[in-house]
Amino acid sequence: MEPKPVFLGPHVASAFQDSSVIEAYLRRPPYPEALFQKLAELMTGPARAVLDVGTGTGDVARRLAPYVERVDAVDWSAGMIALGKQLPGGDDPRIRWIQGRSEDVALDPPYSLVTAGESLHWMDWNTVLPRFHAALASGGFLAIVNREEREPPWRETLKPVYRAYSTNQDWRPYNMIHELESRGLFKKAGTWRSELVAFAQPVEEYIEFHHSMSGFSRERMGATAAQAFDDEIRALLLPYADDNGILHMQIVGGVEWGTPLTGATNINGAAE
Repeated sequence: MEPKPVFLGPHVASAFQDSSVIEAYLRRPPYPEALFQKLAELMTGPARAVLDVGTGTGDVARRLAPYVERVDAVDWSAGMIALGKQLPGGDDPRIRWIQGRSEDVALDPPYSLVTAGESLHWMDWNTVLPRFHAALASGGFLAIVNREEREPPWRETLKPVYRAYSTNQDWRPYNMIHELESRGLFKKAGTWRSELVAFAQPVEEYIEFHHSMSGFSRERMGATAAQAFDDEIRALLLPYADDNGILHMQIVGGVEWGTPLTGATNINGAAE
């Protein structure tokens, strides 16, 4: 089976253990509330238990907990989980925080839904997709969740700076669903996008948000490069800010859901 792209390998994913990445995670924009209503609609069966993989600080798990009976929130970064427990909703008794790899941590199925928010691309697909298949209740879905700024006017301006400073120089654009379906590991069932939600953030916090990404870990960039990156980004962003140094943008949340499969034998719809 075709290997994963090298820029999604474990050496890159390990950046989410870095303290600077964990601290900067607080600067990521929130998911729109409508997204969690949609996830609740996707759940099947009576269990109403959810497995949230690569939970990080629990951005999905903490907001989804009020809709379900239990969320098993899994992440391999102890630092991410420790921070998530301190954030709003992190002490909800419906959340069971589990530190470990989604590939081999002990699970408590069946789950009505498996959610992955900006995390599945870092995992060993050949291991976790069959695992999710086995852990889901009959008819259950894997929901791949995302959030993004909708075409901010500064996007193209910043791209050369990203290319110059990223520690992941192998990175290339890719389509997650295509990668999984081509390997016979996923069969897509649907797509949903939220309405646009207004979001405002000070320029300094927006700069810090970048350091929550694997390619811009302060530890891996080094102090000199990280400072130069911040200075260049700041200079490019300030013309777009208001008089108080605030950037105004629109955020959209989305989910693509379907059935996790067990490998290439399923690619053409063969019996699972």
